[in-house]
Amino acid sequence: MAIQPIILAGGTGSRLWPLSRELYPKQVINLIGDLSLLQTTVQRVAGLDDVMSPLLVVGEEHRFLVKNQMEQLGLFRDFRILLEPIAKNTAPAICGAAAYMRERGRGGDVLLVLPADHLIRKPEPFAEAVRESAALARQGLIVTFGIVPDHPETGYGYIARGEGVRVERFVEKPDQATAEQYCASGRYFWNSGMFALTADTLLAEMERHTPEVAASMAEAVAAGREDGCFFRFGGEAMAACPSDSIDYALMEKTAQAAVIEADIGWSDIGSWRALWEVSEKDPQGNAVRGDVLLEDVRDSLVRSEHTLVAAVGLRDTLVVETADAVLVAPMDRSQDVKQIVAKLKRNKRGEYHVHRTVFRPWGSYTTLEMQDRFQIKRITVNPGARLSLQMHHHRHEHWVVVSGTAKVQNGERTILLKEDEATYIPSCTVHRLENPGVIPLELIEVQIGSYLGEDDIVRFDDEYGRTRE
Repeated sequence: MAIQPIILAGGTGSRLWPLSRELYPKQVINLIGDLSLLQTTVQRVAGLDDVMSPLLVVGEEHRFLVKNQMEQLGLFRDFRILLEPIAKNTAPAICGAAAYMRERGRGGDVLLVLPADHLIRKPEPFAEAVRESAALARQGLIVTFGIVPDHPETGYGYIARGEGVRVERFVEKPDQATAEQYCASGRYFWNSGMFALTADTLLAEMERHTPEVAASMAEAVAAGREDGCFFRFGGEAMAACPSDSIDYALMEKTAQAAVIEADIGWSDIGSWRALWEVSEKDPQGNAVRGDVLLEDVRDSLVRSEHTLVAAVGLRDTLVVETADAVLVAPMDRSQDVKQIVAKLKRNKRGEYHVHRTVFRPWGSYTTLEMQDRFQIKRITVNPGARLSLQMHHHRHEHWVVVSGTAKVQNGERTILLKEDEATYIPSCTVHRLENPGVIPLELIEVQIGSYLGEDDIVRFDDEYGRTRE
């Protein structure tokens, strides 16, 4: 019987700021190698025996990023993306995927639940763990992958194994002394957040132990709708659903929990230190990426995204540069980066939310300059793609083509612009931008007006189903 992968691709990875942002989270970033963590997870799934095309559970705002990355990878043609209108933690996400499967008559299928942002460096032991866990799941157990700890880690929860494969208890993140005791005992494993179970078993246990979540997600599936490769959970039902982790909602309560030992080279890359630990290093112990110049630096992570980063005399330090932010911290304080993100949110600063480059289903735009009454953007439109038919109340726009060909609807006129040609779009003018060519269209946009927010868009037609950007 085939295994159905469920890939959880929500979350924002705030401890990997400034690289990870709410609209560009860590699972879609190339942290290691040339593929994103999401693509690496999908590639790993494709290497398993007897698996079906994955279901991906994704936040509404990340849907096109995930779809584009799946299409670029090209390993599965008929994947499905389940869209969460509201983020509600892992219990509703997994329950919703199980309810989706049961409604389609596949409640007895084994679901392999995998976070999209984990690294697994031992594919063969992983495949063996999947086979073992699937066999137990078919016996009605809810199987979690217990990671064999190689050091006393205080940043992970632990699982205590009882008789056979049964779970004795789940343990919250311990202090250092307790973590050392757990590692020495041989009975405790890191809690990986990976599971194998059938939809019927999960839903029965959820209905028994957390009926509010089960009922809300059953309703969210019943009220959901198909849209191409997307399935949107019903918004009202999800809004009413409690927000709980699967551990708290179910695994700490069920008598059906089992754990298998998984020595699979696992890391959740939950912090910059964790990324440094799994990265290739130079002879001085430095993990370096981008345009970086070091002098007398040891055991540090230095990453440049846009400009030269030079460092002298650092020890156990992380330095991360992006176009709009630089992070510097001792390596042992890497978990505290989330406190910076919390301050950015409280101060209503946009750096926690987006990068200067923002990806859209039609391409991307990069903010080059932003002032009170004007901003300058570089816009890239993919071949054959087009933006929505739209209008702005508060801003005028000037477009200058840098390369490629632009088809522009500007009020009542439709014109073709080539390199070094331009057009002006007054406020309250209905307009649309399209790339009719076979190479990317690059243009510079200058916006002038009293309000320049992305929510100043009245959209009349959009082939991507958006009501706003």
